[in-house]
Amino acid sequence: MLPPFDSRNLHYRSPFGAQPAGQAVFFRICLPRELGCTAARLCVQRAAEDPAEDACPAGDALQRFSMFWAGMEGDRQEWWDIHYVPDAPGLYWYWFEADAAEGARFLARLPDGTGTLTGDGAGPRWQLTCYDPAFRTPGWLAGGIMYQVFPDRFARSGKPKEGVPADRVLREDWGGQPAWRPDERGVVRNNDYFGGDFKGLESRLDRLAELGVTCLYLNPVFEAHSNHRYDTADYTRLDPLLGTEEDFLSLLRAAAQVGIRVLLDGVFSHTGSDSVYFNREGRYPGPGAYQTPASPYFSWYTFDRWPDQYDAWWGFVTMPEVNENDPAFREYLLGEDGVVRRRLRQGAAGWRLDVADELPDEFLDGLRRAVKAENPEALLLGEVWEDASNKISYGHRRRYLLGRQLDSVMNYPFRGAILDFLRGGKAADFFIRILDVVENYPPQVLRGLMNLIGTHDTERAITALAGEPAEGRGRDWQAAQSLTPEQRAQGLRRMRLASALQYTLPGVPCVYYGDEAGMEGYRDPFCRGCYPWGGEDAGLLQWYRRLGRLRLNAPALREGGFRPLAATQDALCYERVDGGARLLCGVNAGGEGTALRLPEAWRGATVSLGGGRIEGDTLFLPPEDCAVATLTAGDAPPAEAAEGSRQTVERDAGI
Repeated sequence: MLPPFDSRNLHYRSPFGAQPAGQAVFFRICLPRELGCTAARLCVQRAAEDPAEDACPAGDALQRFSMFWAGMEGDRQEWWDIHYVPDAPGLYWYWFEADAAEGARFLARLPDGTGTLTGDGAGPRWQLTCYDPAFRTPGWLAGGIMYQVFPDRFARSGKPKEGVPADRVLREDWGGQPAWRPDERGVVRNNDYFGGDFKGLESRLDRLAELGVTCLYLNPVFEAHSNHRYDTADYTRLDPLLGTEEDFLSLLRAAAQVGIRVLLDGVFSHTGSDSVYFNREGRYPGPGAYQTPASPYFSWYTFDRWPDQYDAWWGFVTMPEVNENDPAFREYLLGEDGVVRRRLRQGAAGWRLDVADELPDEFLDGLRRAVKAENPEALLLGEVWEDASNKISYGHRRRYLLGRQLDSVMNYPFRGAILDFLRGGKAADFFIRILDVVENYPPQVLRGLMNLIGTHDTERAITALAGEPAEGRGRDWQAAQSLTPEQRAQGLRRMRLASALQYTLPGVPCVYYGDEAGMEGYRDPFCRGCYPWGGEDAGLLQWYRRLGRLRLNAPALREGGFRPLAATQDALCYERVDGGARLLCGVNAGGEGTALRLPEAWRGATVSLGGGRIEGDTLFLPPEDCAVATLTAGDAPPAEAAEGSRQTVERDAGI
């Protein structure tokens, strides 16, 4: 018996995934003949900005469309179908109703995208993301590799610096453990610096080029008084410990010469209290908003009672929140001569937005207009930890990916799927989580997803894969931990598997500096150590170089469709397809070897990376190993190539 519906199968829904407004979508359902269905309907509800309103839609938010009887499937099932055209960008929920002999029946969504018959119309629904037909994202990132650097900890030149505040603790022990203990007042100052700078980074660009890096993402570089620099003190000045304006411009020029673009970190939801704008500590001449309501920056902030009671980011008084819709603040950042456009004019490739879910829609709308007015190919990428297509923050549903805000987002859902699978999860669950994103995100967003397995906000990838879970234990415990030899050996094996997935899934891999070297560490500040120049794990580093070469020479990884092929408990394989170009990735996370059946197109193909092998139509994977293979247009049978050219996913009977 066929399932009644499957949103990930072209026989039931075509085209697959998110669609532009005005694009007709074909739906088919397959109902049991014994149901005695006399009528079937497609139900479509436009999602409300206030998610509470979804339960009782008003006006034309809910529409029902009669489906047509379309013939039999054998003797026991029958088809009903319809073409539906969403007329405006937005998020739509859909499901199906049927008038049956015993009363109304409904199709509700199961986690894998299939449907089940139920007598309750309140079951889970399917999502259709509909975006602006004019939505364009930069093409230069697709098929590339990102590399994230925490500037203070990557590389230092030793060049003397001017204007460095005297209250900074300058460390000479490169590679020492970052300071984490509170001071005598019980405050963690985050004021120890190892001296990484622009010139040091520039001197290592050849190393990044060897990894195949095409985009360098820098954590904040503007003047601030914590080593993480997320408490901006002056948006118009680079932090003096990183170097001068000329040092920064030199880095941009040198990076461009080796084919690397530089992405900046925009921290626009709050400033530092120790800043030109707020000036609570009195470091600057002033007047800051803390000092007088007559300050030109006073309207940026919200005071419950001036000066000591004010809105602060997550309650941290050192990070007062700004009102992003304040006209003065917006002009300062987004005006023609504002901070955002000025840095793009200098040659920055775009902005990664810190805590994008805390930036109001109106600000994001204006930010996109400013960025694209300066450079239509500049990238606007947001920090969102959940599915960004249906994200709800502060009580309302966001519209990041509909065409008028972000180009793409950080892809934490893929990180969770990769780590959970390699730590003992089911391969089928991995595919469900990957396909949720592939189905919900517009293709132009998907090609630019920042696929990460570690960042400055998470445990190091190797620690997450093989270390003992912290489970809420404090920094004193985390500071004392390192992987045992057995854990590290397993972690290195799993890092190869994790990176193989990271580099071949839809989107763009982003390597957090030092992950390729085998750096360990739990969360902040232990994930923010110094890069171990000369102490890298040579085998892992060479593996990343090979992945880089593979990625930059595999056209299917640029914008190719994603198709699961097979899954067992501990192993899986999938392919990426773009026209006649194909890439196969198989991963076995288990402790025993396994075999997976492949489509005819892969018969006799040669594995180029990993310890697996292909014999006939079977992929053999050793324990905790992988295999990556590629086919060009001339290698695949014409019928297979034509099928794979669609930007879709089709369900395999074995998954």
